[in-house]
Amino acid sequence: MKNDGKATKICLAYSGGLDTSIIMPWLKDHYDNPEIIAVCTDVGQKEDWEAVERKAYASGASKYYLVDCKEELIADYVYPMVRAGAIYEGKYLLGTSIARPLQARKQVEIALQEGCDALAHGCTGKGNDQLRFELTYKALAPHLKVIAPWRVWDIHSREQAIAYAEEKNLDLGEISRQNIYSRDWNVWHMSHEGGRLEDPWNEPDPSMFRLTKSPQEAPDAVTEVVVDFEKGIPVGLDGEKLSPKALMEKLNTLAAENGIGRTDIVETRMVGMKSRGVYETPGGTVLHLAMRDLEMFTINADALSLKNKLAIYYSELVYSGKWFTTARLSLEAFMEATTAYSTGSVRMALYKGNATVVGRKSPYALYLEDLASFGESSYDHSDAEGFINLYGLATGVTAMVQNKLEDGSGQAIEMKQVAARYHDK
Repeated sequence: MKNDGKATKICLAYSGGLDTSIIMPWLKDHYDNPEIIAVCTDVGQKEDWEAVERKAYASGASKYYLVDCKEELIADYVYPMVRAGAIYEGKYLLGTSIARPLQARKQVEIALQEGCDALAHGCTGKGNDQLRFELTYKALAPHLKVIAPWRVWDIHSREQAIAYAEEKNLDLGEISRQNIYSRDWNVWHMSHEGGRLEDPWNEPDPSMFRLTKSPQEAPDAVTEVVVDFEKGIPVGLDGEKLSPKALMEKLNTLAAENGIGRTDIVETRMVGMKSRGVYETPGGTVLHLAMRDLEMFTINADALSLKNKLAIYYSELVYSGKWFTTARLSLEAFMEATTAYSTGSVRMALYKGNATVVGRKSPYALYLEDLASFGESSYDHSDAEGFINLYGLATGVTAMVQNKLEDGSGQAIEMKQVAARYHDK
């Protein structure tokens, strides 16, 4: 591999895992022994951070940073995403996607502080994370050189990466040729890829799951929890105000114990290929369901319809790494305005893999019992006739005009014959 330019001080997004550990000796070999600043972001992985630090220095780091981002991740990234209702391709709760812009931002901040001339990451050329990191780099420090070893070196598989690590006498920890799952973990979720999951027909091995109980092993009794929101943002459980991190940890525990949050997905990566992943998002699953119910209760039909459409676009922006963009910031302003009255509580029943809404209340509920009741109410049923006449005007006019259509010979045919013809096809 030919060197693509000079770099004397490189800031590396470091995880302590295989992909980033082998990068350090490779950078030393290919960039004339540069100084390497390793930046590790604690987003809730519950790692042995002392061991990670030792591994960083043993692998070649000149300096090591550990940045605690858990509270910031939930408050400033995850909660706005929940408020927006962003779920990629209708299934993926964006656990890895939402953390990357924050992690890349912390890396950039330290790189600028340390006077680095390059940024490096351990993302492969097949995946989405390369976009998430590098689009953040472009938004926040476009002048810094970017080094992406996985796109240029001769290592093309995890097996080869393990062999390279062994050649360089690096500590592999729990990684081995037998335990070859690729995992990403934060306070919002855990993902699993690779290994037997690469065959989409294979059922996940039960021993693979780390956060959640299987629904079959979950308690036989229903667990109820009330999620409290203010302006579309979760603020407490069961009437108790909690910090974002404390709320997520408590809700994760409750939901995981009840077997909630497992999702098996074949998703579309940004590079175009389909990829199979299994995700555990226990508390996040409950929050999404609760928020969707509350907004149906508190947002009028036109605004909610538009919000639901824009939520799809929001999810695509998050998935593709476009967090620090005009489009995402503009969407955020819309989501904040639309949910200004989404304050209230949603009662959830958790049972053997299912999270079900069983009650909701809000001082800004658009549900009026007097109007909706099947009993006596102030609603005047006779108003409906005029409404239907106006609402159906276009349908009626269309039917009258098209009731006599001409076929190719100019002969009039009845509308019902046209309908029958297409039904037969």
